[in-house]
Amino acid sequence: MADSLTWSDVLTTLLERRDLSVWESTWAMRQIMQGGVTEAQLAGFLVALRAKGETIDEIVGFRDAILEAAVPLPVSPDVLDIVGTGGDRVGTVNVSTTAAIIIGATGVPVVKHGNRAASSASGSSDVLGALGLELSLDPAAVASILDRTGITFAWAGAFHPGFKHAGPVRAELGVPTVFNMLGPLCNPARAEANAVGVAQIERVPLITGVFRTRGATALVFRGDDGLDELTTTGHSRIWEVTRGDIHEHDLDPRDLGIPIADLADLIGGSPQHNAEVLRRTLAGETGAVRDIVLLNAAAGIVAFELSQDATQVQRPILERLREGYDKASAAVDDGRALAKLDQWISVSRELAAPKE
Repeated sequence: MADSLTWSDVLTTLLERRDLSVWESTWAMRQIMQGGVTEAQLAGFLVALRAKGETIDEIVGFRDAILEAAVPLPVSPDVLDIVGTGGDRVGTVNVSTTAAIIIGATGVPVVKHGNRAASSASGSSDVLGALGLELSLDPAAVASILDRTGITFAWAGAFHPGFKHAGPVRAELGVPTVFNMLGPLCNPARAEANAVGVAQIERVPLITGVFRTRGATALVFRGDDGLDELTTTGHSRIWEVTRGDIHEHDLDPRDLGIPIADLADLIGGSPQHNAEVLRRTLAGETGAVRDIVLLNAAAGIVAFELSQDATQVQRPILERLREGYDKASAAVDDGRALAKLDQWISVSRELAAPKE
């Protein structure tokens, strides 16, 4: 049946505001990953899908096709990924990337999955490249870095080569598309613990629904200011996914002793600028950036600990976040976080160097 499907069929379905089935969604994403789509068809597909609104079945089908086409990453899934969907169009510093390094310094294994920026100035791979990390590594090297340092980066461009067919259209559209939502769901490590920031509130049920369907553990969150992070400018909402259940929480950063920040103090810039801010933060610089980074690092630590012990959900979320915040803060203050970054860069360069 799928063999007879055409892009005209798919686009007509979406324009009539009807949902795609799992197999129709899988067919469409397979075509995209294989380059079997024109730019006009792809742009029409992304815009029509966004206008209609995605369903869990559609996201499951897209995700299945992407992971089916992914380059395998030979690591245990017993790791954490911390990521934002992007698309908040605010242009903050690289919060989740900085938080990932701090989390790794606390002993939590991290496989950060990301790409270049699609609708902002600096994505995770942009800032890591500016820091000097080698990104063009084969899967064995990426896995080796995790084994040696406890943190590694799976660049979407290397593990999902089919993404290159969508990149130019996504960049030209300049608005969030389904790919912003799919990135956090398609880590080639198939991470069992996830901390995911979501900018668009309407997409939260989709992302939590997919995590619940696949049996993963996740903290999904959104700042009331629209950031795809736990924010420090006001309240955030948290959705905790574990064992097929979803628990919702409200967070006021002041309950953790974090002062309310001005959004202007969180704005970033070029990859080089954000890399400098990241390094200064790991070196112990205080202020609004440190506060939001430590808060999001705490969320990642909580997500990983929940994946190890599902009974943690019975404890107050504020208590667990406070413990995670203290662990993250200690890793910065005693120098482990900055040392972890330098170790990560050094090992990546060693493995990228030509063999003599």
